[in-house]
Amino acid sequence: MARQLDYHSMREIFARFQAAEPEPKGELEHVNAYTLVVAVALSAQATDVGVNRATRDLFKIADTPGKMLALGEEGLIQHIKTIGLYRNKAKNVIKLSRILVDDYGGEVPNSRAALESLPGVGRKTANVVLNIWWHYPSQAVDTHIFRVGNRSGICPGRDVVAVERAIEDHVPVDFQNHAHHWLILHGRYTCKARKPACGACLIRDICLFEDKTL
Repeated sequence: MARQLDYHSMREIFARFQAAEPEPKGELEHVNAYTLVVAVALSAQATDVGVNRATRDLFKIADTPGKMLALGEEGLIQHIKTIGLYRNKAKNVIKLSRILVDDYGGEVPNSRAALESLPGVGRKTANVVLNIWWHYPSQAVDTHIFRVGNRSGICPGRDVVAVERAIEDHVPVDFQNHAHHWLILHGRYTCKARKPACGACLIRDICLFEDKTL
C-alpha cells in the first residue's frame, strides 16, 4: 500500500483526468433512478457490458417498480439469466421493487441509509445511485478503485470504506463529483490488475506504484 499523496499531487492528477475526460459517465445503461438501482444491483460480479445486454430489452417493458412486479420473478429471470447469480439477483429485484411500491410510493429514496435498506443494495450501489442520479459527491469504491488507490497513493486504505474516506478527505472538492468515475475508468483501461499500461498512463510521473511497466 502506497503512502497518501499530498494536496498538490492530487490536484495535478485530477486536473489531468479532467482534461482528458471532462464529463466521465457511468457505463451502465438506465432510463431513470429505478433502472439505475436495478442495473447496479445486477452488476455485482458481472461486467457492465453483460448487464447492459441483459437489461436493454428488460427496461423497455419494466422501467418502474410496478411494472417489474407485474413481470414477476420468473419473467425477470428470462431477461437476466446470462448474468452471474441471476436467481438471487432476481429475488432481490422483486423484493426491492415491492418495498419501493409499498413504502416509497414507487419512488427511489435518495438517502444512503434508505437505499442500503433495500435487498441487494449495498454501500457501493447506494453511492453510485446518489452520484449518478442526484449528482451527490459520493464515492463508490469497487475493485478498480481499490487497486488504483493503493497502488498510486491517490486513496490508499485497507478496506473499501477507508479508501472511500481517503477520496473524500484528499480529493479537492471541485473534482469530487467525477472522482470515482475517473478512477474506475483509469483502473479498467489503464491501471489494469495484471498488465497495467504504465507507458500510456497520464499520471505515471506522480504515481507511487513501485512496479511500473514500460
